[in-house]
Amino acid sequence: MPLHEHPSRAYELQLMYSVPDDAWYLELDHIADQRTVMTAIVPDEDPERQPTVCVDPVSGHHAIPYDVVRWFMGHVEFEIERSRGWMELRPDLVEVIRALREEHLGVIDDEDFTAVLAELRATVAEVDLPAVLDAAFGRNTDGTMR
Repeated sequence: MPLHEHPSRAYELQLMYSVPDDAWYLELDHIADQRTVMTAIVPDEDPERQPTVCVDPVSGHHAIPYDVVRWFMGHVEFEIERSRGWMELRPDLVEVIRALREEHLGVIDDEDFTAVLAELRATVAEVDLPAVLDAAFGRNTDGTMR
């Protein structure tokens, strides 16, 4: 996981998906104390649920350097865009993406990609394919990762 070295302490970013919550959890861990000091929760299925950031109440007071918070929030912002940006597309595309993400869990291998792309070309306008493939799998129309 990404590591941020600060002169006084080191922090690590942990990223995990919670299936029951339908959300990505980004945790900022203070390595020396082996504790989580901040958690960001980014729901990725329900447009009504908004991302949140929490300071861990169990770890008590912990001064986090500003540049570390900015680094962490940069990762949170990227995850929000990656996980939720597609929710701003037209409703018909949102439904296609939601179905693809549910069926493939956001991961598709090269062999399956070709078949899925052929199916999508039959149902989705060519101009919309890049947005759908990016949102569903993080891939371009040629199959490469974005």
